[in-house]
This record gives sequence, structure tokens and C-alpha cells, in this order.
Amino acid sequence: MSSERQSTSGSFLLSHSVAAYFFLTFTISWLGALAVAAPHLLHHEPLSKMTGILMFPAMLLGPSLSSILLTGIVAGKTGLHDLFSKLLRARLGAHWYAALLIPPVLVLTLLFALKTFLSPVYTPNLFLIGVWFGVPAGLLEEIGWTGFAFLKMSLQHNALGASILLGLLWGLWHLPVVNHLGTATPHGAYWYSFFLAFTFAMTAMRVLICWLYTNTKSVLIAQLMHISSTGSLVIFSPPGVSARQEVIWYALYGLTLWIVVLFVVKRFGTSLTALPKGG
Repeated sequence: MSSERQSTSGSFLLSHSVAAYFFLTFTISWLGALAVAAPHLLHHEPLSKMTGILMFPAMLLGPSLSSILLTGIVAGKTGLHDLFSKLLRARLGAHWYAALLIPPVLVLTLLFALKTFLSPVYTPNLFLIGVWFGVPAGLLEEIGWTGFAFLKMSLQHNALGASILLGLLWGLWHLPVVNHLGTATPHGAYWYSFFLAFTFAMTAMRVLICWLYTNTKSVLIAQLMHISSTGSLVIFSPPGVSARQEVIWYALYGLTLWIVVLFVVKRFGTSLTALPKGG
């Protein structure tokens, strides 16, 4: 009887692995964020900036733990070996590593343009230690977003559609900490506008991450692109902008990312995959 229940449970997870992944990921991450914020919430105190910063590491366990757990249940030791081998796949063409420069180049180009033509307040920062904010996010999150979710979702949809849907869910996943992202925190009346601008940009970034993975089968390159994206935003975000000004530049950054996505789709199609030579 017990083995039958396990078999039924395994079959259910196999058929609904994507839904199970997002349920587990959001539950673990949001409960982790809530646990960090709970002492302030119980005393009806506003969340401090430090609390907001500490909520994010608690959320990182969601994508990684859910991926490893479900991969073990759905695919067993073979699936886990395949997942971890993709984390170590580093022998890629130099042009794929060059793509990691897209976030810093776009962020700096946009901010210098805004500084020149709109306001000196958009002068880029140089908070070099900010790269370390991107490292744990990229290393842990992509075990799940790329190593499990996109892998499964791309079997049901074309890669472009799967990556856009994943990007929207990725943006939503940030909701508990969105008011503590960027430099103009908290965003006050502009928090919802910032959330939309942030999700707009991150959905485009997710397409680019999925494009890299689709052509390399390397979760490592996805992790590095994530680190490059988050690191660039933390390092270069202008420290003196108001919440409204931050919404503007995030929205424009999202627009530039989507322009890059259009070039990628024009070149690689909705499969996001380079055609074989002679194909």
C-alpha cells in the first residue's frame, strides 16, 4: 500500500513537476522572507533597509532546494548527475562568454546618456563590492530557474514563450523584497510602478539567460549571466535618484534589453537556438 502511494505521488509530480516547482519555490522563499520580517511586522514597525537586505538571502533557498528535491524525485540519481554536470560545463565558445557583457554595457550606456541629456543625478555609481550581491543570487537561483523550470517549460512551449512566462514568474517571485531593490528604497507611492518596470526588465533578461542556456546547455553560463545582471545593477545604479527617477531608468533599461531580445529572436527564431550549418 505504501509503495502504491509513493508510485502515485511520483506519477503526480512527474505530470505536474513545473507547477510543483513553482509552488515549492514560492512557498519556501516567501516564508523565508516572512520569517526574517516577522519581528518587525509583529510590532507594527516599518521594515529597515537591513531587514530588506537579509530577506533576500532567505529567499534564495527556494529555487535551489526545490530544483534539487524535485529533480531527485522525478529523475533520480541520473537527473541529479545531469543537473550538477551542467553546473560545471565551462568549455564554451568565447562569444558566449562575451554575451555576459550585455548588462554592464547597457546599464552604463543608458546611465551616461541620461546623465548627459536629462540630469546629472543619473551619474553611475561605482560600488564595486556590489558584485558580491549578484554571486549568491546567480549561483543559487539558476539551479532552479534554468536547471529545472526552464528545462521543463521548454518541453511544453517554444523556448521564447517559455522564457517570457518564466521571466514574469521570476519578477513576481521578487515581490516580497521589491521595495528594497534599487537605491531609492523604499519606493513609497512608486513601489508598484517600480515593480512593473523591474519585472519588464527582468523578463527580457530571463529571455537572454535562456538563450545562452539553450545554445550551450550550461547552467554555469546562466549563473554567470545572472551574476552579471544583478552585479551591474548594484554596482552602477545611481545612488541619488528619487523613486520616480528610478522607475524611469529601470523602464528604459528594460526597453534596451527588449531591443537586444528582438535582435536575438530575429537571428535565432523563437527556438532561441542557432541553426546548424547548412540547415
